[in-house]
Amino acid sequence: MIDIETPAALAEWVGRKLGTSGWITVDQKTIDLFAEATGDHQWIHIDVERAAREMPGGKTIAHGFLTLSLLPRLSPMIYRVVKRSRSINYGSNKVRFTAPVPAGSRVRLHLTVKAVDSITGGVRVTMENEMEVEGNTRPCLVAETMAQVYD
Repeated sequence: MIDIETPAALAEWVGRKLGTSGWITVDQKTIDLFAEATGDHQWIHIDVERAAREMPGGKTIAHGFLTLSLLPRLSPMIYRVVKRSRSINYGSNKVRFTAPVPAGSRVRLHLTVKAVDSITGGVRVTMENEMEVEGNTRPCLVAETMAQVYD
C-alpha cells in the first residue's frame, strides 16, 4: 500500500507503476449477483450446467463489465491519497476484455499512473489498469481510466 500525501503528489508517479493488488476470487455467486443487478443473464455467465458441457474449460465466465467493476475494489489495495476531500470517476478512454475470467478464478490488478492534469480544486488522473487471472500469462482486462481527485 502506497500512501500519497495529496492529489497533486500523484504527478510524481507519472509513468511509474504504483503496484499490484492482492488476489480476490470471482465466484459464481458474485457473477450471479452481477447478472441480477444488470439484467445480463446470458447463459455463459449463469448456466453452470450448460457451461460444463459447452464452454472451453467447462466453467461459466464473469461478465466483462463485472471485471471492470472490480477496479474500485482492487485499487485501494495498491494506493490511497491521504489528504483528499473526494474522488469521482471521470470515465474510460479505452477498455479491452482480453481474456475470460472463469468462475472461481482469482484476479489481481497492476496499476500505473499515465497522466496527472491540474483541474480546479484538484487533479484529473489517468491510470493504466491491467488485471490478470492467476495462472494466465495474458491479462483479462486492459483499461485506461480517469478519475478526478480533489484537495
